[in-house]
Amino acid sequence: MQVRVLYFGILKDIVGRSSSEMDLPEGVSVAEMVALHEREQGGSVELWSSIAVAVNQQYAKPGDILRDGDEVALLPPVSGGLR
Repeated sequence: MQVRVLYFGILKDIVGRSSSEMDLPEGVSVAEMVALHEREQGGSVELWSSIAVAVNQQYAKPGDILRDGDEVALLPPVSGGLR
């Protein structure tokens, strides 16, 4: 199956692009897809374990199963701001 992955914030810098198409086996969970990215792209474990994931513009849980054609957004934590 194929999913479209969107990268935001620092993930965009780590991956080197804002989106990609991924071929995944049927039945892959959100957590498994994130773990795949962690192994392939590097970066700190803390970063990958703290990202939020949205599937088709709805926040997703780690155990949610992805389906062919899904759009997956990987959203790193945001900090900082003006004081």
